[in-house]
Amino acid sequence: MSSTTVLITGATSGIGAHTARLLLDRGHRVAVTGRDESRLKGFLDEAGHPDRLLGLVADAADWQATESAVTRTVEHFGALDAAVANAGFMTGDSIGAGDPTSWAPMVLTNVLGPALLAHAALPHLEATGGRLVLVGSVVGLKNSPGNLYSATKWAVTGLAENLRMHATTRGVGVTLVNPGLIDTPFWRGAGVPPLALSPQPIAEAICFALDQPAGVDLNTLTVRPLGQPV
Repeated sequence: MSSTTVLITGATSGIGAHTARLLLDRGHRVAVTGRDESRLKGFLDEAGHPDRLLGLVADAADWQATESAVTRTVEHFGALDAAVANAGFMTGDSIGAGDPTSWAPMVLTNVLGPALLAHAALPHLEATGGRLVLVGSVVGLKNSPGNLYSATKWAVTGLAENLRMHATTRGVGVTLVNPGLIDTPFWRGAGVPPLALSPQPIAEAICFALDQPAGVDLNTLTVRPLGQPV
């Protein structure tokens, strides 16, 4: 793809950070958001390319912060060609034996966050014939017992399809990328599963979606490590 401007939410680590680095290496302009200012600064210092990288402190579940991130990206780079709804997390507990006080932030970030980004970004993506990418999960395709995180990713699966139906008539592509077991900070404290992939193949899948020619709408990509049966 020719040089483009891409906004990625929750991009200070994991899949978002790998995607940002890959896009920068390929000559693109990238805006990244993160909730933690110190972690965001650390990523910006490590990633380099200050002329093509913009860091924005923003909570993906907050409308004003999301709207501001999109507006500032367009003001800084002149346009928006793609937006990647990557911000998300899991609490690691279950509905049967978990802490309900920790669930609301997860549901808001994982479900409301992509909807807010879509609302803010779609007018700009329509102007450029761009693409919206939602990072879902294999657990948004396969249920597991008492897993509220899985339920949030099922919601993202549904959101991606109804956004596709809305955006396709406006010249905007929508892609849902579903990672399987990935070695990201999600597993901190729980132990990374031995099959887990690096985030790099997911970043490659996101860039593949962004690299589709005009008129092609690539809608769903699922990337599992070989050996993951579900």
